[in-house]
Amino acid sequence: MASPKPRSRQAGCIAIAGRGVLIEGPPGTGKSSLALALIDRGAELVGDDSVELSLRAGRLIASPHPNTRGLLEVRNLGLLPFPCRGEVPVALIIILDEAAPRYIEAAEMAEIEGIALPRVRLRPQDHPPAIKVELALRHYGLQF
Repeated sequence: MASPKPRSRQAGCIAIAGRGVLIEGPPGTGKSSLALALIDRGAELVGDDSVELSLRAGRLIASPHPNTRGLLEVRNLGLLPFPCRGEVPVALIIILDEAAPRYIEAAEMAEIEGIALPRVRLRPQDHPPAIKVELALRHYGLQF
């Protein structure tokens, strides 16, 4: 069952091998910088700072917000154009969180639009964050 209209969510989103990763956290924690690092490693931009979410065939689908489609904020350089993927099923939520645990045995679960999604918290200043996102997607992300 599809939602009547996509809902905006303040989050970034990238696609890795056809699976979406929502990137959330407080302002200034490095969401856009993390997206940029992942794009540098081969991910595709879906949206920066705001994405639209809808339901399709039991999956949460992320697509670019029309006001910021194809734009990524690169600190000190401004809003820059990037190739942009039109949509992707969301497989994982990453939260940039200063209080992220050092170890986890399993991902937390979060519900968006009635869909249960794995969620992993990462400390924003820990390095290498892009590799940690890729590992979190591999180990905890939904498989499609």
